[in-house]
Amino acid sequence: MTKASASAAAAEGYDTGTIALHWLIAALVLGLWLVGTFLEDLVPKGTLRSGVWSAHFDVGFILTGLILAFLAWRRAGGRNLPVQDPGPLHRVAKVTHAALYVLLLIIVGLGIANAFVRGVSLGPISLPQIGDPAWRRPLTHWHGLAANLLMAVALFHAVAALVHHYLWHDAVLRRMLPWRA
Repeated sequence: MTKASASAAAAEGYDTGTIALHWLIAALVLGLWLVGTFLEDLVPKGTLRSGVWSAHFDVGFILTGLILAFLAWRRAGGRNLPVQDPGPLHRVAKVTHAALYVLLLIIVGLGIANAFVRGVSLGPISLPQIGDPAWRRPLTHWHGLAANLLMAVALFHAVAALVHHYLWHDAVLRRMLPWRA
């Protein structure tokens, strides 16, 4: 690929599927993290809190499907853009993305295990209670710890995108925006 065609592809940005899945997953992760982190402190025990926790499990399973769809799409149908900077920053970006993917998979895996240990209902579907109920607390702990770590890595990812955009004035952030400025 020539430098001119690489610049044109970078200016073009990612495909619509990649962009939509990226931002939808980011929004769901943030929403789920906010619920998981603050619900106990903000909502008294009762029907509302139970309903929000049920919705947390429902949305978590939806998130799992979207993550798997995103990974499959990126592997099979998504546009791969040329590397903006092939040096050490590219290696940091690769490690950051890998950490995001691994943490997402760990979080949804722990969430699914927790859902089965609890025997939760997902809308009209009741999951069987599998495993020792004593696992609830450790699964919840590790799920929350991994979610907090994910948010720290996601914050680093977002700050890096903003640095690219506002300090370095390159196209790294623009190519992931649904609108191209």
